[in-house]
Amino acid sequence: MITTMNIPVHKPVLTREVLEGLNVTPCKNYIDCTLGLGGHAQAILSSTYPGGRLLGIDADPEAALIARDNLYEYSNNITIVNDNFNNLEEICDEYDFTDVDGILFDLGISSLQLDTPERGFSFQADAELDMRFSPEQVLTAMDLVNILPEQKLAQLLEEYGEEHRARRIARSIVANRPVNSTRKLAQLIEQVVGGGRGHIHPATKTFLALRIVVNHELENLRSALEQSTKILNKSGRLVVLSYHSLEDRIVKQFMKQESSQCICPPGTPVCVCGHVRTLSLITKKVVTPSIEEIKNNPRSRSAKLRVAEKV
Repeated sequence: MITTMNIPVHKPVLTREVLEGLNVTPCKNYIDCTLGLGGHAQAILSSTYPGGRLLGIDADPEAALIARDNLYEYSNNITIVNDNFNNLEEICDEYDFTDVDGILFDLGISSLQLDTPERGFSFQADAELDMRFSPEQVLTAMDLVNILPEQKLAQLLEEYGEEHRARRIARSIVANRPVNSTRKLAQLIEQVVGGGRGHIHPATKTFLALRIVVNHELENLRSALEQSTKILNKSGRLVVLSYHSLEDRIVKQFMKQESSQCICPPGTPVCVCGHVRTLSLITKKVVTPSIEEIKNNPRSRSAKLRVAEKV
């Protein structure tokens, strides 16, 4: 359990760029779909105070509780909801949150999750393999590594972790079942592929793949992005921070598609798709953290920010 004595310190990534991307203005309404510990939310609320409103959503109930405490001074301006952003439209309807001028997705795993060993997200400490954003979810990482056939497990690691040694890792996992702890899994991977070089641990891609599948992250992201274009006001901004190539590819392709009037296959002589563009690209190129920010916050190093505007 998290106590007030050991709450992780959260450093929001690219805060200035997020505020600029959202075009934060006093008295406007915004949605933070990944509230976390409230770092970006605090910056948004302080820039819109006293008349602005924020809807903060997080699938992690502990994060939602901590954010409520962290943002107490803005309690009259914020609605905090413990839910998955896959339910974005339903949440807005339920809480009558309309007239939305900006939506933020910060897709990185939070400090709370990484720095709480018993959540099973990190190989830096020994804990039960869990990796669920919410305890209400049924499937855990332990289920995946101990139940999936070797071929399916290898496919999962290759597809979602982009792990080119997936078959060797899957073979070792199956041969050493049960694999119930983060340390055992990390050690198995190190034995198979070696200790690795540089700052990337050899288990990083495997842990990423398991986390993505346990939490249905890519499917939920696609769904929420589609919902966001229906919720935003005209000229409202969509800002997305992603941290690995699979997420960023989805965001890039979505924004490219929704900013195009025609999405017919190349070479189609006459447009037959009937697609109507909903977005205009604000960032032509991806925005990344400065060297100084990476130095002060190493977890920001892989962040990529993209911005689009509702037309």
